[in-house]
Amino acid sequence: MMETFLLAASLFLLLNLVVGLARVWRGPGAADRMQAVLLFGTTTVAALLLLAHGGGHSALVKVSLVFVMLAAIGAIAFVRMPATPRREQERHDGGDP
Repeated sequence: MMETFLLAASLFLLLNLVVGLARVWRGPGAADRMQAVLLFGTTTVAALLLLAHGGGHSALVKVSLVFVMLAAIGAIAFVRMPATPRREQERHDGGDP
């Protein structure tokens, strides 16, 4: 009974990942996309931990730890990324000055 509930909860989280992926794809700005990616990583970790507990797969706990580290590294990389003004970026891309 409990395993069924945990598997159903992990399926619900995986469906939420699809919605998060749509936000990453459509997001109006870089910060919105980064927020969605962080949510994506957190939801993935939660789903993996539920699957590990519900299915008895202890290896999924280690995989979820790897995802946590990747999400943290991605967030740090985004924060440390230099901000370029939009006009300079358009000039480099071949847009109008």
